[in-house]
Amino acid sequence: MIKLIDLLKIAGIYLNSYKIHCASGREDSPLEAFFEGRFKAWQERQNQQNFKCDEIISLIHLQEDKWLFAGIYQVLGVKHRKEEDNNWFEYGTKEMPGLDHLVGRAVIQFRKDFIASHLIGTKYIDKLLISEIREKRMQVSDFPGYNAVNLPYPLLRIVVRKNMPQWKAALSDVSGVYLVTDTHTGKHFVGSASGGDTIWHKWVSFAINGHADVKSLRQLLSREVGDYQNNFQFSLLEVCDLNTSKTYIEYREAYWKAALCSIAHGYNDK
Repeated sequence: MIKLIDLLKIAGIYLNSYKIHCASGREDSPLEAFFEGRFKAWQERQNQQNFKCDEIISLIHLQEDKWLFAGIYQVLGVKHRKEEDNNWFEYGTKEMPGLDHLVGRAVIQFRKDFIASHLIGTKYIDKLLISEIREKRMQVSDFPGYNAVNLPYPLLRIVVRKNMPQWKAALSDVSGVYLVTDTHTGKHFVGSASGGDTIWHKWVSFAINGHADVKSLRQLLSREVGDYQNNFQFSLLEVCDLNTSKTYIEYREAYWKAALCSIAHGYNDK
């Protein structure tokens, strides 16, 4: 796999004293800020003087060891801010030009099994590998149709938090059978919405806490460190009219559990 640093050199980008910012977080997530065009401001506010450097390589956590390349920022200065009991450091930064072909498109593979998020660049730069370069800049797109839903958990949270109209309307109009895939292990959880319940309602529950009170998933998240739910991916197996009987949907749910072995080798209990 090619290294990120090699693509930067091809683009004519040579760094001095730099840090790698591994951005993550659930409340006002960096991915949400990136999609809304305010990641620069999001990153510039820090609780500590984390950017004692010339440049910042910005990565946003997607899932497991995958990170979205969010650009390189030159550090122009920093000011200490204080407001009542709040203290923070406000950085001035400038995004480096010439990287439009990578920003929001390059997915970086980097296994980070430690807590620190502001890393000395030279120590880790050779470990930033290009996993994928997307055809288009990553964004939360319009609802793609029931047969094309494949939604990573971080994007599901954004869809729900923003009450995105197309997604909400489409998923509020159907019941049926859905699939949660753990992309780290490959294990599945098959769930359903029936009896007047909707897929939207079910997925809102997942967006709130990651497990929607499913016992096996709740136990899994309690055992794992960090935001393990970011490994979950949501898709639809079958959609049904809201008037479809609960008996029929449960029958189809049982079929998919058997087909995907989600009881013997997944997260379904029965």
